[in-house]
Amino acid sequence: MIFDALINFFNSTGIAYLDYRHIIMIAIGCLLIFLSIKKNYEPMLLLPIGFGIIIGNIPFIEGLGVNIYEEGSALNIFFESVHRNIFPPLIFLGIGAMTDFTALLSNSKTFMLGAAAQIGIFASLLCAYYLGFTLEESAAIGIIGGADGPTSIYIATKLAPHLLGAIAMSAYSYMALVPVIQPPLMKLCTTKSDRIIKMKAGREVKKIELIIFPIFAFLISALLAPASLPL
Repeated sequence: MIFDALINFFNSTGIAYLDYRHIIMIAIGCLLIFLSIKKNYEPMLLLPIGFGIIIGNIPFIEGLGVNIYEEGSALNIFFESVHRNIFPPLIFLGIGAMTDFTALLSNSKTFMLGAAAQIGIFASLLCAYYLGFTLEESAAIGIIGGADGPTSIYIATKLAPHLLGAIAMSAYSYMALVPVIQPPLMKLCTTKSDRIIKMKAGREVKKIELIIFPIFAFLISALLAPASLPL
């Protein structure tokens, strides 16, 4: 009788339903948490992503009211909030509130770096398309090339909702791992003498510029592309 009770208890735990896929993903989640805390690699991204991976790969038993697909559960509310485009604008709001445009305004040539980043969108789109994805799926995947997580989520919900999880994971992991990816690429593309060049400090940016610029940029973007207003 005690043995049967222990068996029933074991079968009610998530351990009974673990397989190698859960274990691999949980290990990846732990690795991202380690990198965010120990190495200080984008902790605001990697830490929640790591915990999200772990939570998403804990096996749930149907009927407990915690499964992501069980209506009314906390995880289901999170999922629906992303799927219904509630969270992406909130994420953008938080990012926007933390953004410092001083470096950009003090050296306007850096605008070109932002423009060059769009090359990644089209390169990713073409690669995905020639790998066999549909045009809509390729467009959703291509947004990852712009290194913009909330936009990737928003576009994925519109064009390829079945790829939302993979796209969101790829976009945020890609951005968070930039400190890991950049150093070898910079060494590959520059010489040692290039890397020891000291950059001149930019001009002092007035407070009024920091206030006017985001408002002006928002108005221009909203007028040119009204569909982008949620973001």
